[in-house]
Amino acid sequence: MSYSDNKQVSTEEKNIGVDGQFDSDGASTINTITALIAEDQSHEIKLRTMSWQKAAALLCGEQVCLAIMAQSWSLSVLGWVPGIVTMVLSGVLFYITSLTMHKFIMKNPQIRDICDFGYYAFGKSRIAYEFTGFMLLANNIMLIGFHILTAAKIFNTMTAHSMCSVIFAIIATLMGIVMSLPRTLNHVSYMSMFSAACMGLSILLFLIFVGIEDHPGEGYNGKWTPEDPVRTYAFPLAANTGFVACMNAVLNITFLWVPQILFPTFISEMERPQDFPKALTVLFGVSAFLFIVPPAIGFKYMGQYSTAPAYGSLGVLVYKKASFIFVIVPTIIIGVIYANVTAKFVFNRVLGKSRHAHSNTVVGWGVWIGLMIAIWFTGFIFAEIIPSMGDFLSLLGAAFDSFFGFMFFAVAYYHLYRGNLWNGAARSAMTVIHIIVMFVGLFLLGPGLYAAVDAIKIDYSGSTRPAFSCANISV
Repeated sequence: MSYSDNKQVSTEEKNIGVDGQFDSDGASTINTITALIAEDQSHEIKLRTMSWQKAAALLCGEQVCLAIMAQSWSLSVLGWVPGIVTMVLSGVLFYITSLTMHKFIMKNPQIRDICDFGYYAFGKSRIAYEFTGFMLLANNIMLIGFHILTAAKIFNTMTAHSMCSVIFAIIATLMGIVMSLPRTLNHVSYMSMFSAACMGLSILLFLIFVGIEDHPGEGYNGKWTPEDPVRTYAFPLAANTGFVACMNAVLNITFLWVPQILFPTFISEMERPQDFPKALTVLFGVSAFLFIVPPAIGFKYMGQYSTAPAYGSLGVLVYKKASFIFVIVPTIIIGVIYANVTAKFVFNRVLGKSRHAHSNTVVGWGVWIGLMIAIWFTGFIFAEIIPSMGDFLSLLGAAFDSFFGFMFFAVAYYHLYRGNLWNGAARSAMTVIHIIVMFVGLFLLGPGLYAAVDAIKIDYSGSTRPAFSCANISV
């Protein structure tokens, strides 16, 4: 969405980036998209340049990530049946809600980020826009912090803790800032291709190593022993049936399947936004395979010794290092993707429709570089001061993904089909599904949030990692 000088646009809409000039209520979607692309092509820095193939690469680069290697742990907590059912249902709901999101954006093509989406979905509410903006910044910057911490863990593991962990985190932060300088997602999509390939290679090596070694090394409950051989189970073991443990395992799965906070920005930089379902289908196919098959194989060989990430369960150190080293690429590049989307939200609010927003000016580039430094530095601070980033991400997933992955799209569906919600069997079935989506979001926001907070309390009741600690954080 871009700012407009149209005198008919309300002051409130101007302030939050709503462009009355391209109001889709008064023109066809295609005409609106054509006008938006024509405006973009007149700029020196052109954003709407991604083909659906590059969008697919960008989506896969963001989704093919280290979190895949935490899913074996989720299966070890939930067991085969609840675990696989949760994975499949999460994937199906992800695909359906993403299509709903795309349809809503096609009805309002001026949307350019998740904040604009919230603005329109909740009746052009400024409160919804600002609240969504807060969630966007908090969610993305915390995720960047998690990626900085993960990079520090990788460096620690690869070098046998050759220097202070804070130095490794600083190195990761500087790498992220430099790689975040490109302003268009079209350029970032090339990085995403390399990122997905490296993560795929890492997963493949892990599967080979976990299959050829005699037994796993250790899990959260101790080292492997002949008296306690690897075992898998259909339902949770008695020791893991607590609500908090199971709920965090469910959050771990759903968090992986909820990247839609980025999608409106991706769509806004496509040369043909109407082709997004093609890219989405590619992503769904890749994700359905990688989110279920490798974790299932990992659980088969590691059983109750599964850790998050699964590399920590490998018994042979050289296997752990050889498979884990490739994760440094997606760790930094996925942080770059989140930084790009986050910076664009602030960048557009600061510069609006001025020429600096879309031209190679000193002011424009100065603001962009300054934002990247601020975003990555803030992520670095979070990475260093929060003792357990994993549990805080569960908290984020419950608090924010309940909106970004579920409730937002149930509300959008209502606006799309209001008056025709029960028009025929197919429409009625989709309405029921979106009602379920709303209740899933409310469940994650309620009991899910409780479980995440309880897990953090448990962390703080024991020993915690001091802020800015040089301690070894190898996996």
